[in-house]
Amino acid sequence: MRIAVTGKAGQVVTSLLERGVAAGHEVIALGRPELDLVDPASVVCALEAAAPDVIVSAAAYTAVDKAESESDLAYAVNGAGAGAVAQAAKARGMPLIHVSTDYVFDGTLDRPYVESDATGPTGVYGASKLAGEQAVLAVHGDNSAILRVAWVYSPFGANFVKTMLRLAGDRDEVSVVADQLGNPTSALEIADAILLVATNLVADSNPALRGVFHMTASGEASWADFAEAIFAGSAARGGPTAQVKRVTTADYPTTVKRPANSRLDCGLIAKVHGVALPYWRQSLDSVIARLQPTAN
Repeated sequence: MRIAVTGKAGQVVTSLLERGVAAGHEVIALGRPELDLVDPASVVCALEAAAPDVIVSAAAYTAVDKAESESDLAYAVNGAGAGAVAQAAKARGMPLIHVSTDYVFDGTLDRPYVESDATGPTGVYGASKLAGEQAVLAVHGDNSAILRVAWVYSPFGANFVKTMLRLAGDRDEVSVVADQLGNPTSALEIADAILLVATNLVADSNPALRGVFHMTASGEASWADFAEAIFAGSAARGGPTAQVKRVTTADYPTTVKRPANSRLDCGLIAKVHGVALPYWRQSLDSVIARLQPTAN
């Protein structure tokens, strides 16, 4: 397959480049200046030039707190920009995979969210990503799959795992929120799953393969659980480690309220696409091993 993915440096994009090439696909990363999500004309030109079999819409404005003061930009990128990519995909008559987020929910349920649950973002970032979902469905819903992911980490870019390892190198104790739950998910596993979904969409026009899907690693954790697993994995390889001080969300105030429950039920994508991501601790070990290649 020839796959065009929006963005050049994000965790999912970088992972898709690595895993796509390894699987024998041609992956073309498109970002600024040739593709700028706030410039619809550039989106059309870049995707026409790439001439892919399938498009992955992965580029996004992801600064959750900063989005509150840059709402116009967040909506331009995550909302209208996603719509522009969908319009280009529709014009070329090709499938689109759009990457979304758990932040479309308010996090108040006491169970994992399913795709049919009511959305209710608590900040501009989540609202702008929801606007992107709605734009994709309105423009090209008959040939798109929206994949909601959460708590993404990888060997690339900035993420929670790399932050915890950096902090462990500077201090003996790290305060981490213990009352928010989610599914830590490796971008490398997300990339593998995107390739499978893309293959399905290109090969089969079945409407059941289209729509909104939740796609995270199996198993759940709090941020504090996640941090403890990171430090344990690092220590096992002779890397930096620290004690985790479990704190509440109230102890760690942020501009935007984070969902207390980010858990996503991934039963639908397993049934429809045959996608089942590995247990998060297993994937975490492989990422830590890559971040610490010289460890014991």
